Amino acid sequence: QGSLLYLDALGAAFPRALARRGTALLHWTPGCPRAPAGWPLPTLYCTPAPAGALPSRAAALRVQLLFALRQRALHVLEAGLAAELHDALVALRTEWPQLAQELALGRLSPQPGLPEGVRDQLQALLTPDAARAAELRAECARGFEGIAMRLWPQLDVVVVRTAHGAERLYCDSLLQADCQGLPFYCPFYQAAGALLGVNLWPAEPAPRFLLCPDWAFCEFLPCPANKEPRTVLLDELWEGREYGLVVTAQPGEYRCCTGEVLRVAGFHKQCPMVEPVRRESQTLSVRGESIPEEQFCQSLCRALRMWPGARLIDYVCVESSLLGDSSGPCAPHYEVFMELQGLRDLSEGQRYKLDQCLQEDFPVYKSFRFKGSIGPLRLHLVRPGTFTRLREALGSPLPMPRVLREEQLLRLIQGSVVS
Repeated sequence: QGSLLYLDALGAAFPRALARRGTALLHWTPGCPRAPAGWPLPTLYCTPAPAGALPSRAAALRVQLLFALRQRALHVLEAGLAAELHDALVALRTEWPQLAQELALGRLSPQPGLPEGVRDQLQALLTPDAARAAELRAECARGFEGIAMRLWPQLDVVVVRTAHGAERLYCDSLLQADCQGLPFYCPFYQAAGALLGVNLWPAEPAPRFLLCPDWAFCEFLPCPANKEPRTVLLDELWEGREYGLVVTAQPGEYRCCTGEVLRVAGFHKQCPMVEPVRRESQTLSVRGESIPEEQFCQSLCRALRMWPGARLIDYVCVESSLLGDSSGPCAPHYEVFMELQGLRDLSEGQRYKLDQCLQEDFPVYKSFRFKGSIGPLRLHLVRPGTFTRLREALGSPLPMPRVLREEQLLRLIQGSVVS
């Protein structure tokens, strides 16, 4: 039902979007192919299903990209996560000569994470296309600003199933460079493994999701919580207020607190429309100060504007408790790992700007810093490609965490620090 609503809204806003083989899918589903957003119309897709089920995320996205490049008359680029489209286009920047050669020869090169049997199966679908390979070489040689529209001149829209929260950073990056001039459409809202809402307004830049009452049983905790919190139901929501989401959808998952906070944006025929606001699990807190994910990102972007020439590629935070003895004898603090473009290093004064912005934006944090209960923030720069490897290490196609909670992921990011 959700996919049919999506296809109806997409076709109404972009009539060419439902053309046969006019959609390329970039989505990693390790182990088994999963149904894409437009599964009721499988002829939409020009990318073969086995490509997404490869054991390696990098290999899956690269193979899907190759099949997308074959189809010049694309109308839709679809990705499960904005980060997947971002990483596929990063691969295009670095590997376009090899991709062009594979297009020209109609052959898939051996690569890690691409089993021989699957490679043979996928290669049988390829045919040599020297003209398309030459076009790819010519456009990539011109640079990558607006590359999507130049490689696929008939492209109408980018569909990203998850484009809010942590994924917003990648959407903004794509809109500024590779996907300039293209509208983005986020059709679904999912939580706790359940499809809960659909966005019926593809042409609007900010997604609003219509909560569908019969898809799952949803309860809502008003924010901020009272001393004795009581959940409310769909017909008790108020426009403009924020609520924590509690879901009963899967067998054995009764009244699951998802950690998602939603804002009621309005009503459509008495049914609430919501906007995802934040993920409580991504809140920073070493002394009970609670800095939400989206507000930390705002402070970070403000500090970034004080570093001339710097462009943020990605970031992640760690609370010092996860570092153990490696953090040394110091007060609890945050450590931030960033990938920047345009700057190789930061001075101590530049690094302090982020801590200063947090103190200005969060009085409780400033109070703890003044008393010495929280130590100064430590900022590290990592080498290019670190966050692509981190997403591979997550092992499943989930939105990027902004606060790391696992030591294995921490060790990976620490091993990539260059400054």
